[in-house]
Amino acid sequence: MKHKTVTIIDYGMGNVGSLMNAFDYLGAKVKVSKQPEEIEKSNIVILPGVGSFNKAMNIIKKNSIDVAIKNIISKGDYLLCICLGMQLLASQSSEERHTKGLGIIPNKVEKFTHKETKNKIPHVGFNQVFFEKKNNLFKGLTSGADFYFVHSYRLLPENINNGIAKTNYGISFMSSFVKDNIYATQFHPEKSQSNGIKLLDNFLNIT
Repeated sequence: MKHKTVTIIDYGMGNVGSLMNAFDYLGAKVKVSKQPEEIEKSNIVILPGVGSFNKAMNIIKKNSIDVAIKNIISKGDYLLCICLGMQLLASQSSEERHTKGLGIIPNKVEKFTHKETKNKIPHVGFNQVFFEKKNNLFKGLTSGADFYFVHSYRLLPENINNGIAKTNYGISFMSSFVKDNIYATQFHPEKSQSNGIKLLDNFLNIT
């Protein structure tokens, strides 16, 4: 992987340090950038995220990072979105107040409810992720492998037909998906120990 360069988008709301360490461990060259021109020139890009959907979208739009992300996708370059980063792909979120997302996936982001999950919210800790064998993002892993989650909201699965992985938290929800050159995980691979490192290695091998 030493010849591959990964660009992590730093808009102030992601686990940049943990991701840098993970990709460095895998032998990739890592760049961290908040400049849309530099981000857009990259062919392997990570969109991380933790926290408020509304705040994240305001920062991303203010700095024209939304345009860079859309151009990356249209060029056919590779984008991995993690946690809030996955949710930002949506058309809208109900968090705090109605907020428009990047609109790349025409789905909504909604909060878990106690009525449907019967569990504590937020969903925090390791949980199983179930996927089909043909999903190359999970190559070499067994369906039901554990990954680390910390979230109260999730992206609804409508309009995504293939490449979906699921997790049960009282209800079944979409915890990962692959759509063309977009890869997304609700869980944090950079905090998921050996399973997460394997997934990030698979992503690099795909690119």
